[in-house]
Amino acid sequence: HDGGLMIAVIAALYAVAAAGRLQAAVVLAALTVIATGAGTLLGNRDVNGVALFMLTGWLVAVVALGWVRHSRIAYLREAERRAAGEERLRIARELHDVVGHHLSLINVQAGTSLHRFHRDPAQGEAALAAIKASSREALRDLRATLGVLRQADEEAPTAPPPSLDGIGGLIGTARAAGLTVHGGVTGEADPPTEVGLAAYRIVQESLTNVSRHAVAAEVTVSVERGPGALLVEVADDGRGAAAPPAGPGSGVDGMRERARALGGELTAGPRPGGGFLVRARLPYGNEARKR
Repeated sequence: HDGGLMIAVIAALYAVAAAGRLQAAVVLAALTVIATGAGTLLGNRDVNGVALFMLTGWLVAVVALGWVRHSRIAYLREAERRAAGEERLRIARELHDVVGHHLSLINVQAGTSLHRFHRDPAQGEAALAAIKASSREALRDLRATLGVLRQADEEAPTAPPPSLDGIGGLIGTARAAGLTVHGGVTGEADPPTEVGLAAYRIVQESLTNVSRHAVAAEVTVSVERGPGALLVEVADDGRGAAAPPAGPGSGVDGMRERARALGGELTAGPRPGGGFLVRARLPYGNEARKR
Protein backbone atom coordinates (compact mmCIF):
# COMPACT_ATOMS: atom_id res chain seq x y z
CA HIS A 1 0.00 0.00 0.00
CA ASP A 2 2.96 2.38 0.38
CA GLY A 3 4.57 1.54 -3.02
CA GLY A 4 3.11 4.63 -4.67
CA LEU A 5 4.54 6.83 -1.95
CA MET A 6 8.04 5.38 -2.42
CA ILE A 7 7.83 5.87 -6.20
CA ALA A 8 6.87 9.51 -5.64
CA VAL A 9 9.85 10.01 -3.33
CA ILE A 10 12.26 8.40 -5.82
CA ALA A 11 10.90 10.51 -8.71
CA ALA A 12 11.24 13.67 -6.62
CA LEU A 13 14.85 12.86 -5.69
CA TYR A 14 15.73 12.24 -9.36
CA ALA A 15 14.11 15.51 -10.42
CA VAL A 16 15.96 17.51 -7.75
CA ALA A 17 19.33 15.96 -8.66
CA ALA A 18 18.71 16.37 -12.41
CA ALA A 19 17.99 20.06 -11.78
CA GLY A 20 21.51 20.44 -10.40
CA ARG A 21 20.59 20.68 -6.70
CA LEU A 22 22.80 17.82 -5.57
CA GLN A 23 23.09 18.94 -1.96
CA ALA A 24 19.32 19.18 -1.56
CA ALA A 25 18.85 15.74 -3.13
CA VAL A 26 21.41 14.18 -0.73
CA VAL A 27 19.70 15.80 2.27
CA LEU A 28 16.28 14.53 1.17
CA ALA A 29 17.63 11.02 0.60
CA ALA A 30 19.29 11.00 4.02
CA LEU A 31 16.08 12.19 5.72
CA THR A 32 14.15 9.41 3.95
CA VAL A 33 16.58 6.73 5.18
CA ILE A 34 16.66 8.15 8.73
CA ALA A 35 12.87 8.39 8.96
CA THR A 36 12.38 4.86 7.60
CA GLY A 37 15.05 3.51 9.97
CA ALA A 38 13.40 5.27 12.90
CA GLY A 39 10.08 3.61 12.02
CA THR A 40 11.78 0.21 11.95
CA LEU A 41 13.30 0.80 15.39
CA LEU A 42 9.88 1.82 16.72
CA GLY A 43 8.38 -1.51 15.73
CA ASN A 44 7.52 -1.32 12.03
CA ARG A 45 8.25 -4.91 11.01
CA ASP A 46 7.38 -4.29 7.31
CA VAL A 47 10.86 -2.78 6.81
CA ASN A 48 13.68 -4.84 8.25
CA GLY A 49 17.44 -4.20 8.09
CA VAL A 50 17.87 -5.81 4.67
CA ALA A 51 15.05 -3.75 3.17
CA LEU A 52 16.51 -0.61 4.73
CA PHE A 53 19.89 -1.39 3.19
CA MET A 54 18.31 -1.96 -0.22
CA LEU A 55 16.31 1.27 0.09
CA THR A 56 19.52 3.19 0.81
CA GLY A 57 21.13 1.73 -2.30
CA TRP A 58 18.15 2.68 -4.46
CA LEU A 59 18.14 6.24 -3.19
CA VAL A 60 21.88 6.65 -3.78
CA ALA A 61 21.51 5.25 -7.31
CA VAL A 62 18.59 7.58 -8.11
CA VAL A 63 20.49 10.65 -6.89
CA ALA A 64 23.56 9.59 -8.89
CA LEU A 65 21.51 9.07 -12.06
CA GLY A 66 19.90 12.48 -11.66
CA TRP A 67 23.29 14.13 -11.23
CA VAL A 68 24.68 12.33 -14.28
CA ARG A 69 21.73 13.62 -16.27
CA HIS A 70 22.40 17.17 -15.07
CA SER A 71 26.12 16.91 -15.89
CA ARG A 72 25.38 15.60 -19.38
CA ILE A 73 23.01 18.46 -20.16
CA ALA A 74 25.50 21.00 -18.81
CA TYR A 75 28.26 19.50 -20.99
CA LEU A 76 26.11 19.66 -24.12
CA ARG A 77 25.15 23.26 -23.44
CA GLU A 78 28.80 24.20 -22.93
CA ALA A 79 29.75 22.46 -26.17
CA GLU A 80 27.04 24.35 -28.03
CA ARG A 81 28.16 27.64 -26.49
CA ARG A 82 31.78 26.97 -27.43
CA ALA A 83 30.83 26.05 -30.99
CA ALA A 84 28.75 29.22 -31.32
CA GLY A 85 31.67 31.29 -30.02
CA GLU A 86 34.06 29.73 -32.51
CA GLU A 87 31.61 30.40 -35.33
CA ARG A 88 31.29 34.05 -34.29
CA LEU A 89 35.08 34.39 -34.27
CA ARG A 90 35.31 32.81 -37.72
CA ILE A 91 32.67 35.18 -39.12
CA ALA A 92 34.36 38.19 -37.48
CA ARG A 93 37.71 37.17 -38.99
CA GLU A 94 36.17 36.79 -42.45
CA LEU A 95 34.48 40.20 -42.19
CA HIS A 96 37.70 41.81 -41.02
CA ASP A 97 39.65 40.32 -43.92
CA VAL A 98 37.08 41.14 -46.60
CA VAL A 99 35.87 44.59 -45.53
CA GLY A 100 39.20 45.82 -44.14
CA HIS A 101 41.10 44.89 -47.30
CA HIS A 102 38.76 46.55 -49.76
CA LEU A 103 38.11 49.67 -47.69
CA SER A 104 41.83 50.18 -47.18
CA LEU A 105 42.45 49.99 -50.91
CA ILE A 106 39.52 52.32 -51.62
CA ASN A 107 40.99 54.81 -49.15
CA VAL A 108 44.42 54.66 -50.82
CA GLN A 109 42.92 54.91 -54.30
CA ALA A 110 40.77 57.87 -53.31
CA GLY A 111 43.81 59.69 -51.94
CA THR A 112 45.70 58.98 -55.16
CA SER A 113 42.80 60.24 -57.23
CA LEU A 114 42.56 63.51 -55.28
CA HIS A 115 46.31 64.03 -55.50
CA ARG A 116 46.56 63.46 -59.25
CA PHE A 117 43.16 64.64 -60.45
CA HIS A 118 44.23 68.13 -61.55
CA ARG A 119 47.81 67.33 -62.61
CA ASP A 120 47.00 64.12 -64.48
CA PRO A 121 43.26 63.63 -65.14
CA ALA A 122 43.88 60.31 -66.88
CA GLN A 123 45.48 58.77 -63.78
CA GLY A 124 42.77 60.27 -61.60
CA GLU A 125 40.12 58.69 -63.79
CA ALA A 126 41.91 55.34 -63.60
CA ALA A 127 42.00 55.58 -59.79
CA LEU A 128 38.25 56.31 -59.72
CA ALA A 129 37.64 53.27 -61.91
CA ALA A 130 39.71 51.17 -59.50
CA ILE A 131 37.63 52.53 -56.60
CA LYS A 132 34.46 51.47 -58.39
CA ALA A 133 35.84 47.98 -59.02
CA SER A 134 37.07 47.61 -55.43
CA SER A 135 33.74 48.70 -53.97
CA ARG A 136 31.85 46.28 -56.22
CA GLU A 137 34.18 43.46 -55.17
CA ALA A 138 33.79 44.43 -51.51
CA LEU A 139 30.00 44.26 -51.74
CA ARG A 140 30.15 40.86 -53.47
CA ASP A 141 32.51 39.38 -50.87
CA LEU A 142 30.51 40.90 -48.02
CA ARG A 143 27.28 39.34 -49.27
CA ALA A 144 29.00 35.96 -49.63
CA THR A 145 30.42 36.18 -46.12
CA LEU A 146 27.13 37.20 -44.55
CA GLY A 147 25.49 34.26 -46.29
CA VAL A 148 26.43 32.10 -43.29
CA LEU A 149 23.90 34.12 -41.26
CA ARG A 150 21.02 33.38 -43.62
CA GLN A 151 17.83 31.72 -42.40
CA ALA A 152 17.43 27.99 -42.83
CA ASP A 153 14.85 28.36 -45.62
CA GLU A 154 17.05 30.62 -47.75
CA GLU A 155 19.08 29.33 -50.64
CA ALA A 156 22.77 28.77 -50.09
CA PRO A 157 25.21 31.08 -51.91
CA THR A 158 26.48 29.61 -55.15
CA ALA A 159 29.73 31.62 -55.40
CA PRO A 160 32.81 29.51 -54.58
CA PRO A 161 35.06 30.62 -51.72
CA PRO A 162 38.22 32.57 -52.56
CA SER A 163 41.19 30.38 -53.49
CA LEU A 164 44.68 30.56 -54.95
CA ASP A 165 43.16 31.50 -58.31
CA GLY A 166 42.08 34.83 -56.81
CA ILE A 167 45.57 35.90 -55.68
CA GLY A 168 46.23 37.34 -59.13
CA GLY A 169 43.23 39.59 -58.65
CA LEU A 170 44.58 40.75 -55.28
CA ILE A 171 47.89 41.62 -56.91
CA GLY A 172 46.11 43.53 -59.66
CA THR A 173 44.06 45.51 -57.16
CA ALA A 174 47.19 46.39 -55.16
CA ARG A 175 48.86 47.59 -58.36
CA ALA A 176 45.85 49.78 -59.12
CA ALA A 177 46.33 51.32 -55.66
CA GLY A 178 49.84 52.45 -56.63
CA LEU A 179 52.00 49.58 -55.36
CA THR A 180 54.53 47.74 -57.50
CA VAL A 181 53.84 44.07 -56.84
CA HIS A 182 55.97 41.17 -58.12
CA GLY A 183 55.51 37.43 -57.90
CA GLY A 184 52.57 35.08 -57.94
CA VAL A 185 51.64 31.42 -57.48
CA THR A 186 54.06 28.65 -58.46
CA GLY A 187 54.04 24.87 -58.21
CA GLU A 188 51.81 22.07 -59.49
CA ALA A 189 50.30 20.67 -56.28
CA ASP A 190 46.57 20.94 -55.66
CA PRO A 191 46.07 22.06 -52.02
CA PRO A 192 42.79 21.50 -50.15
CA THR A 193 40.13 24.20 -50.28
CA GLU A 194 40.75 25.28 -46.69
CA VAL A 195 44.46 25.79 -47.36
CA GLY A 196 43.79 27.81 -50.51
CA LEU A 197 41.32 30.02 -48.67
CA ALA A 198 43.77 30.61 -45.81
CA ALA A 199 46.56 31.53 -48.25
CA TYR A 200 44.25 33.94 -50.07
CA ARG A 201 43.29 35.66 -46.81
CA ILE A 202 46.91 35.87 -45.64
CA VAL A 203 48.01 37.53 -48.89
CA GLN A 204 44.96 39.80 -48.77
CA GLU A 205 45.62 40.92 -45.20
CA SER A 206 49.34 41.37 -45.86
CA LEU A 207 48.71 43.63 -48.87
CA THR A 208 46.16 45.55 -46.82
CA ASN A 209 48.69 46.14 -44.07
CA VAL A 210 51.30 47.27 -46.60
CA SER A 211 48.84 49.81 -48.05
CA ARG A 212 47.78 51.13 -44.66
CA HIS A 213 50.85 50.97 -42.44
CA ALA A 214 54.02 50.68 -44.53
CA VAL A 215 55.69 53.35 -46.64
CA ALA A 216 56.52 50.85 -49.36
CA ALA A 217 57.08 51.10 -53.10
CA GLU A 218 57.55 47.43 -53.98
CA VAL A 219 56.01 44.24 -52.65
CA THR A 220 56.92 40.66 -53.49
CA VAL A 221 54.24 37.98 -53.17
CA SER A 222 55.36 34.36 -53.34
CA VAL A 223 52.95 31.43 -53.02
CA GLU A 224 54.63 28.07 -53.61
CA ARG A 225 52.50 24.93 -53.87
CA GLY A 226 54.94 22.39 -52.44
CA PRO A 227 54.38 18.62 -52.27
CA GLY A 228 53.17 18.64 -48.67
CA ALA A 229 52.55 22.26 -47.73
CA LEU A 230 51.78 25.67 -49.13
CA LEU A 231 54.47 28.30 -48.51
CA VAL A 232 53.36 31.93 -48.49
CA GLU A 233 55.66 34.96 -48.32
CA VAL A 234 54.80 38.64 -48.62
CA ALA A 235 57.77 41.02 -48.35
CA ASP A 236 57.93 44.79 -48.82
CA ASP A 237 60.64 47.45 -48.86
CA GLY A 238 58.77 49.88 -46.63
CA ARG A 239 60.25 52.04 -43.91
CA GLY A 240 57.27 51.54 -41.61
CA ALA A 241 55.81 48.47 -39.98
CA ALA A 242 53.50 46.64 -42.38
CA ALA A 243 51.29 45.53 -39.52
CA PRO A 244 48.92 47.32 -37.13
CA PRO A 245 49.81 47.63 -33.46
CA ALA A 246 49.16 44.48 -31.46
CA GLY A 247 45.72 44.35 -29.92
CA PRO A 248 42.24 42.90 -30.27
CA GLY A 249 41.28 42.35 -33.89
CA SER A 250 44.85 42.66 -35.13
CA GLY A 251 45.25 41.38 -38.68
CA VAL A 252 48.50 39.58 -37.88
CA ASP A 253 46.80 37.75 -35.01
CA GLY A 254 44.04 36.69 -37.38
CA MET A 255 46.56 35.36 -39.88
CA ARG A 256 48.32 33.38 -37.15
CA GLU A 257 44.99 31.89 -36.06
CA ARG A 258 44.29 30.79 -39.63
CA ALA A 259 47.67 29.11 -39.90
CA ARG A 260 47.36 27.38 -36.51
CA ALA A 261 43.87 26.12 -37.37
CA LEU A 262 45.41 24.21 -40.29
CA GLY A 263 48.31 22.87 -38.25
CA GLY A 264 50.75 25.39 -39.74
CA GLU A 265 52.63 28.41 -38.53
CA LEU A 266 53.06 32.06 -39.44
CA THR A 267 55.75 34.59 -38.60
CA ALA A 268 55.67 38.34 -39.22
CA GLY A 269 58.31 40.94 -38.50
CA PRO A 270 60.91 43.36 -39.88
CA ARG A 271 63.37 42.08 -42.49
CA PRO A 272 67.12 42.29 -41.80
CA GLY A 273 67.66 44.47 -44.85
CA GLY A 274 64.66 46.69 -44.23
CA GLY A 275 60.96 46.32 -44.83
CA PHE A 276 58.55 43.77 -43.44
CA LEU A 277 58.11 40.04 -44.09
CA VAL A 278 55.15 37.74 -43.55
CA ARG A 279 55.94 34.04 -43.95
CA ALA A 280 53.47 31.18 -43.50
CA ARG A 281 53.60 27.41 -43.94
CA LEU A 282 50.21 25.71 -44.40
CA PRO A 283 50.38 21.88 -44.47
CA TYR A 284 47.96 19.85 -46.58
CA GLY A 285 47.50 16.76 -44.40
CA ASN A 286 45.54 17.80 -41.32
CA GLU A 287 42.12 17.60 -39.78
CA ALA A 288 40.84 20.63 -41.67
CA ARG A 289 41.24 18.73 -44.93
CA LYS A 290 38.99 15.90 -43.71
CA ARG A 291 36.06 18.11 -42.78
